[in-house]
This record gives sequence, structure tokens and C-alpha cells, in this order.
Amino acid sequence: MQFGLFEDRPNYFATLGDLVAAMMKLEDDPLFPAGTNMVIYRGNPQAKLMIIGEAPGTEEDRQGKPFVGRSGQLLDQILASVSLDPERDVFITNAVFRLPPGDDGKPLRKPTSDEIAYYKPYLMEIIRLVDPKIMLLSGNVATESLLGQTGITRLRGQWFRVGERWAMPIFHPAYLLRNPSREPGSPKALMWADIKEARRKYDEIMAGDQG
Repeated sequence: MQFGLFEDRPNYFATLGDLVAAMMKLEDDPLFPAGTNMVIYRGNPQAKLMIIGEAPGTEEDRQGKPFVGRSGQLLDQILASVSLDPERDVFITNAVFRLPPGDDGKPLRKPTSDEIAYYKPYLMEIIRLVDPKIMLLSGNVATESLLGQTGITRLRGQWFRVGERWAMPIFHPAYLLRNPSREPGSPKALMWADIKEARRKYDEIMAGDQG
């Protein structure tokens, strides 16, 4: 059966392992010529909470896992602050699966809208196979991919329906590293409010499933 919603690409896969194996062999994606690695996920494929980031950084490219550099370490601390284990309770992936090459002398750049659109069918297939109840969209790239919108400062902390799932945009941890203030109204203070709300929603949904 074809993945008809997005130009019949990719095929539906029977398992996440099958999809990952196919993605690791991709050579026609727009970032393949840059020679960077395919970085797909870490965490628990049975988790009901999914975090979708932007694209791999240099450390993620090196290790082959998302959110393992400084931003990832901060993300793990944020999750731990509401008693979520990133290896047990969460599935972590990205909206774009290769590190974009630098331009204009800069080592990194944000993915383009065309790149985001290319990888979206693969992200949607990951979502279908993992089947989370809640998705946290970390940064503008993930928000553009799933919601077709950008403006993380305006959108963060709000719940959106994506099919049968709940999605909330949140600040990317890299943004928090650049804005270390904890004053009321600061990005870190807003993230604390957002992760507490995500934990509340998670508990509500998990309790409903068990009931």
C-alpha cells in the first residue's frame, strides 16, 4: 500500500526497523550529497511521548543519534525535571534527518522548506509506526513540518491536533542555551511551564488509556 498523502512516497513499512533500514540506504534525498550521516532516532519506540527536533548537529552526525550534544543534554535535564526518562518514556527524532551543510562560511544552517518537505513523509511514517499520543515539536523546523506554521514564540505552549494526536510546539534547547535567564517570562521560564503542561497532558492521556 502506498503512502498516498505525500506523493506516494515512501511505501508503508511493516516495522520501524524496516523503515530505518530503508532510510539508511537513501541516496536521492537533498542532503545526501553533503556526505553527512542519516540520524533517525533514540529512545523507546513504544513510548507514547515523541519529541521532534529540527535536524542533526555535528555531534548528532558523529554519533548517529538525535539530541546527544549540548542541546540534547539540556533536553534530558528538562525531561528529568518532570520525571520522564528519555530512554524509557520518550521517543526522540527530527524533522530532517541529515545535518545541513554550512554556507557563507558558517558551519551549520537551518534546513530549507524544500528539505523539510522532502523528509516529511518519512517523519509521518515514523509517527504512524511509533504511534505516540503526544508530540512535542522542538523549534520552528518541526513546527513547520507538522503544522505548516512557524513563529515558535507565538505558537509555543499551545495544543494542536495532528490527526488523532496532540502536538505542542516548544522552544528548542539550543535557544535556551543562548538565553540562560530564568526570570519570569524568559524562554527558560516558559519552557518550564510548557514541560509541566506536557507532563499533565501525558498523565491525563495515560490514565484514560488505562481506564
